[in-house]
Amino acid sequence: MSTAAIVVIGNEILSAKVADENGPWLSRELRALGVELRRIETVPDEVPVIVDSLRRAIGSAKSVFTSGGIGPTHDDVTIAAVAQCFARRVVTDDRILSSLRSHFGERLNAARRRLAEVPEGAIIDWCPGSLFPVISVENVAVLPGPPMLFQAGFARIRDRYRTAPIFTRALYFAIGEGSLAEHLDAAVAQFPSVAIGSYPRFDDSDYRVKVTFDGRGEEDVRRAAAFVRARIPAEAVLREE
Repeated sequence: MSTAAIVVIGNEILSAKVADENGPWLSRELRALGVELRRIETVPDEVPVIVDSLRRAIGSAKSVFTSGGIGPTHDDVTIAAVAQCFARRVVTDDRILSSLRSHFGERLNAARRRLAEVPEGAIIDWCPGSLFPVISVENVAVLPGPPMLFQAGFARIRDRYRTAPIFTRALYFAIGEGSLAEHLDAAVAQFPSVAIGSYPRFDDSDYRVKVTFDGRGEEDVRRAAAFVRARIPAEAVLREE
């Protein structure tokens, strides 16, 4: 099973000055690749807190992605935190620095030179004509915070995470969870390899509960959904997807 964790970095997210778009977007991308997301954590621009979050993420998932905290300003501390997490020095990458010189020329000041700093021994994914590299240290991929750049960066490394797909089915019911619970319990016991989720609605939606069935085995997922459907009065099942 392939698993992932996401560490979203930025005071602006925690203070609600900016809404996080990268976590939800990457969650959908990873699921499409067959990767199970185990954790998303949002932390401030503080090295000790980022390191602590990274260590938890590394301990809980095969792949880790960071979002934000890369740049020339005082609060861009992700590179320092990743380096500290792996007990590595922060060094200047000559290839990135050369690209910065070509791009900025005489405008390459000390702040912009920080963009060439990486944890020692990092893997640098660099595409000709790109605005930035994707930096990876062991199983941690470091991505920028602006959604357009985050998505472009992930696109470069996306295929390395592809694995066996996750199959899913969904049933929509006109009855509440209280009436469904015993049947879902029975399905959980009968199909341990299928993750079953129950999601009630309390608005004016056309259904009261959506039940999902997720798993790596397509036949098991299909059978689990059929098992629950067979136990419920036909008039209470609105549709299946």
